[in-house]
Amino acid sequence: MMRNTEEADGFDGEASNTSMISGASSPYQPTTEPVHSRNVLGGIKCDTEYLKSNFGILKLIEVALSLIAFICIETIMLCLPCGGVYFYEFVSCSAFIVTGFLLLIYSLNLHTKLPHVNWSLTDLVNTVASTFFFFLASIVLAALNHTTGTEIVAVIFGFLVTAVYAFNTYLVVRQWRKGDGGSSGAQTSEYTRARTASRSDTEARPELH
Repeated sequence: MMRNTEEADGFDGEASNTSMISGASSPYQPTTEPVHSRNVLGGIKCDTEYLKSNFGILKLIEVALSLIAFICIETIMLCLPCGGVYFYEFVSCSAFIVTGFLLLIYSLNLHTKLPHVNWSLTDLVNTVASTFFFFLASIVLAALNHTTGTEIVAVIFGFLVTAVYAFNTYLVVRQWRKGDGGSSGAQTSEYTRARTASRSDTEARPELH
């Protein structure tokens, strides 16, 4: 019985030593995970060049004007009828959220993490829809609710933000006609080149495989 116990202990010790040696000699444990984490964190940064571009400046203006329009419509305490107020409130809030989301995506280069999504088309749909619905909501509000100063100010900001969205739509359509896909296509191409260079560097170091 003692001999069997000693043999079992010896077998466990050899198995433990073998697993330790295998773990120490494995190339996957010390290299694969840190490289992946480093690449993910390094891709998120503020793109100041986009914020200084025409599209970045227009999005900042659209977000600001949509927020002001939403605040103006929220300050209306009494309305009769209220259908125009509610519709304007929905349009201004939706435009602020969607445009703000796209601004965050582009300014942090997060769109390069999802290259399969057509962000240029998404931006075009947002600008066209925001132009149409803001124009419609402003007309309805002006026709039904134009008695107080707050309602008039909301109408003014509604037409103003409609003009900004319309100009943004014109620029996006012009970029599409040129066939370069706008600033999003250029940033996606740069990301593709960076991934190709990273892959070539990984293949040149066989110890990472």
